[in-house]
Amino acid sequence: MKPFKQKQYIAEFLATFILVFCGTGAVIINQETHGTVTHVGIAMTFGLVVMCLIYAFGHISGAHMNPAVSIALMSAGEMPKNKLMPYIFGQLLGALTASMVLRGLFPTNLLLGATLPHEGVMQSFLLEVILTFFLMLTILHLLYKKTSKEFPLIGFIVGSVVGLEALFAGPISGASMNPARSLGPALVSGHVANLWIYLLAPSIGALLAVPVARLFHATEKVEENVYESLLEEEIV
Repeated sequence: MKPFKQKQYIAEFLATFILVFCGTGAVIINQETHGTVTHVGIAMTFGLVVMCLIYAFGHISGAHMNPAVSIALMSAGEMPKNKLMPYIFGQLLGALTASMVLRGLFPTNLLLGATLPHEGVMQSFLLEVILTFFLMLTILHLLYKKTSKEFPLIGFIVGSVVGLEALFAGPISGASMNPARSLGPALVSGHVANLWIYLLAPSIGALLAVPVARLFHATEKVEENVYESLLEEEIV
């Protein structure tokens, strides 16, 4: 059964809410319990929740949960332009709502899982560009006809990339790769000084992946409007 298209934006809100609630919630609970979750546990939480959400909401909205991903898909011609702003609005609202709920649950927590540079600003900026480039390149490769047989594994593959990058890069830049994920905690906690890094760098990294993916698949035809096929055929 085909989903009603107006549900796409609600799906993006809910998926991003759950992503930020679980992911930054793991960071907060790790702080509140003096390291019980551990860094490995936090990375696994992000990877697992992304995987689950792709399978839960992928057939409805594509489960972007990330403005940088939506922008890159629109740039690649895999998402209608008129859906970009409603998607981003839903994602940002979902992230903000999750952070406000977490503020209510943990009122004394100072950061609420905000992403902050460990050392230099440019170090984290470049790291976020590269991390998001790798993530987006993986997503785009999966959208080409040559690899369409791997769609049943798309949640596992993308979730694994997120978990991997959070595992090794989290201690330095926070491994955001997602403007919405960083915006919610930053605004609600008031730590906005370095927010520009996590709004700009992931968007740049995701957009850089578009021409690189096209280079590798220059002689191949992308499946006709993969974005719509995901929604209508319920591949994910």
